[in-house]
Amino acid sequence: MDAVVRTRQGAVRGSSAGGVTAFRGIPYAAPPIGPRRLGAPVPPEPWDGVRDALACGPTAPQPAYRAPYDRILPNPLIPGDDCLNLNVWTPEPGAARLPVLVWIHGGAFVNGSGAVPTYDGSGFARGGVVCVTLNYRLGAEGFARLAGAPANRGLLDQVAALEWVRDNVAGFGGDPDRVTIFGESAGGMSVASLLSMPRAAGLFRRAIAQSGAGHHVISGATADGVAAMLAARLGVPATRDAIAAMPLDRVLQVQNELSLEAVVDRDPERWGEVVLNLMPWEPVVDGEVLPGRPIDRVAAGAGSGVDLLIGTNADEQHFFIVPNGLIGLVTEELVVPSAAGYGLGADGVAAYRAARPEATPGELLSALVTDWFFRNPALRLAEAHGRNGGSAHVYEFAWRSPQFEGRLGACHYLEVPFVFDQLAAERALVGGEPPRQLARAMQAAWTAFAATGDPGWPRYEPGRRTTMRFDAESGPVEDPGREERLLWEGIR
Repeated sequence: MDAVVRTRQGAVRGSSAGGVTAFRGIPYAAPPIGPRRLGAPVPPEPWDGVRDALACGPTAPQPAYRAPYDRILPNPLIPGDDCLNLNVWTPEPGAARLPVLVWIHGGAFVNGSGAVPTYDGSGFARGGVVCVTLNYRLGAEGFARLAGAPANRGLLDQVAALEWVRDNVAGFGGDPDRVTIFGESAGGMSVASLLSMPRAAGLFRRAIAQSGAGHHVISGATADGVAAMLAARLGVPATRDAIAAMPLDRVLQVQNELSLEAVVDRDPERWGEVVLNLMPWEPVVDGEVLPGRPIDRVAAGAGSGVDLLIGTNADEQHFFIVPNGLIGLVTEELVVPSAAGYGLGADGVAAYRAARPEATPGELLSALVTDWFFRNPALRLAEAHGRNGGSAHVYEFAWRSPQFEGRLGACHYLEVPFVFDQLAAERALVGGEPPRQLARAMQAAWTAFAATGDPGWPRYEPGRRTTMRFDAESGPVEDPGREERLLWEGIR
């Protein structure tokens, strides 16, 4: 059965099944092409009649995932110019002000979309929440710092989508005063950025950051260097007009080459902080759209009125080194100098080793990088938010995947199909018999947080540092990994 909702741009038709009505491919901004390419998002043109919103719209231009991740991560690539679109799932169009969850996808700021099957919001809708997923511009189109172009266009797209939600979600049954943004990886980093951004103030009441926090941005100088390399490869100046005149396929090709080069080269003179973050297209501190590092802005009080839920997975880094076999190439001799690059000395490595006497060198290094890249930034953001009177809850996802002979552990992204209760969409990661009760528990916690600001366990506070550990059997723990957390004080 069809349902029709009127938005400010025009009426849209969705499809209903199983007590949920889905509206897909609704434009929240005009196609970023022609004179609008590399510009700030602008509202879409209104339309007459009723527009079908029955299928996901075009995805932002992006390369396919590299092997072996192209076989692990579902990532539909839908051609078309009208890529700034979103999807809405609701239990009842026109209902009385239900809480709203707005999902920002991950993919290292170069991949992903709201059309990924795992992000189907039907489960949230059945639980009484309006769920929205969105696309935003990626890679050079979204984040290259170019003369004459607004900075952080991908973040501006996210703000535009949130403005669309504010203006239109009531017609879908949502409460514009109870909007929660949530995202994973680059999406979690986007959540932290939005938490700190003046332009996003007032657009959401709560925020959930999964495996992404407030440290992962690059400086203007580093962004200028990356843009200069992009322009040099293209044979044009690093300006909006020059890059916008280049064929999009060619820009994507060079963008992809530079992304791979950043991983292999690791020269700090060329890449700056990208040698550690390994993401040359992430948000840039430009002084206006993103006035400072999100962690510093939150520490200074930005976003203090927003409820925060944040967490990480126990074995994040395994995702990046198990499927491709790199975990087996790490030798004992590499661990200490690698740890030194992250600021941790030999004594710190020895402490990690003592806590993991059976770990291989690859597993040991993975634990170090997991804490540097993911866990510590999450805890620092929770701490900073709490010091300014904000409400912060922390979780850890600890269920270990049986895939890759059990070596994946509780890896990066593994919690996402549980949060959405879409386990069948991710069999390559979760295996054949993942614990359904864990999906129910996580989705219930996210839903409760969106509705009330309380996910069901105590706040994260200095005296106790209560953390909900999600596993086959879930429950709160006090200050997990305390000794290793203390090793990074003053470092990360």
